[in-house]
Amino acid sequence: MIKNFVAELQWRGMVHDTMPGAEEHLMEEMRSAYVGFDPTADSLHIGNLVPIMLLAHFQRAGHRPVALVGGATGMIGDPSGKSSERNLLDEETLRHNQECVRKQLAHFLDFNSGMDNEAVMVNNYDWMKEFSFLDFIRDVGKHITVNYMMAKDSVKNRLTGEDVEGMSFTEFTYQMVQGYDFLHLYKDKQCTLQMGGSDQWGNITTGTELIRRIAGGKGYALTCPLITKSDGSKFGKSEGGNVWLDPERTSPYKFYQYWLNTTDEDAAKYIKIFTFLEREAIETLETEHNEAPHQRALQKKLAEEVTLTVHGPEALENAIMASNILFGASTSSDLKKLDDKTFLDVFDGVPQSEIAKDEIDAGLDIVAALAEKTGFLKSNGEARRALKENSISVNKEKVGDEYKVTHRDLINDTFILLQRGKKNYFVIRAV
Repeated sequence: MIKNFVAELQWRGMVHDTMPGAEEHLMEEMRSAYVGFDPTADSLHIGNLVPIMLLAHFQRAGHRPVALVGGATGMIGDPSGKSSERNLLDEETLRHNQECVRKQLAHFLDFNSGMDNEAVMVNNYDWMKEFSFLDFIRDVGKHITVNYMMAKDSVKNRLTGEDVEGMSFTEFTYQMVQGYDFLHLYKDKQCTLQMGGSDQWGNITTGTELIRRIAGGKGYALTCPLITKSDGSKFGKSEGGNVWLDPERTSPYKFYQYWLNTTDEDAAKYIKIFTFLEREAIETLETEHNEAPHQRALQKKLAEEVTLTVHGPEALENAIMASNILFGASTSSDLKKLDDKTFLDVFDGVPQSEIAKDEIDAGLDIVAALAEKTGFLKSNGEARRALKENSISVNKEKVGDEYKVTHRDLINDTFILLQRGKKNYFVIRAV
């Protein structure tokens, strides 16, 4: 059964522009649509989540999604919204990146069900690599005028922008290559719709023009808004750069924290765009959130849903547990469940000091551990006062002035967490 894909996107705030007739075209029968992904890294990041969600909703509406990895276009560089050319990659690297991207997309798309609308992944390098330059300008180039290409915003912005060296011929031809992708998929996969960010409108409509002029057919375009944060900063970036979908690049804990730390305004927008929750469930959450904003119901649900989809239930559970270590009730056993990377992520920025394992194995006096061996507290006297006040914890458990730090306290045979009060932490690293 075909559902109204465009209407689903509209209430979620995911439609920027669409060609006339696209909604009716999609309601007639199962259609195929594609989105292009840049293969210049071996992981997607959360900036890619909007086009991924477009394809996921498309499949859920009963249609067939086509994920195109731009192996050929990745060798050129898309000028849209960029002020310089990107690095060009060799084929081996591109193939590796393609496989990594496919694995990440499989969290959102069904590639293996055997259903008619099973997702397909293609690489435009496969049909562009045998295309000679002369063949391309003869068979494709003659159908699009330079005037048409110059009128595109992506070209005009590069030619008239400040502090740039202009635009290479390589980049100028980008829209022709992307346009040919649409034509090829129209012929080969009966693909009648291309989707992307609003900055892709010019490239997409070049494809619809080639379909009209060369194949005598009709292609459609649908774009979504470019996502921004309410404070004007760029969505998808953290202090450490991109927020990646690969857990080796961005840990599930940091990934979860990114969503958890969104503002109320952004959370209300993001929960519609980045989750599959139904409208009624979201409206209930919004009501709950408005009645008690300090409970952050929207942020918690947003962080849970996106982390669950991208990383799975176990990683979500660990991310929540790790979050509670800093911000909620937790125990020594919770701490010892953390792997090294997550432990260091949780206590990123917390002061550290190294102590020889031999000293810890022999039993280290708690006063020495707090003061002279680490400098966590300024003096032995301050350490003793804090211990008498019952404000010192080792690995989240209160200790007294008779306590000895031993190898039993080591987390992953490496770390010990000291704490004074609720918010003052210090990490001992055994070496």
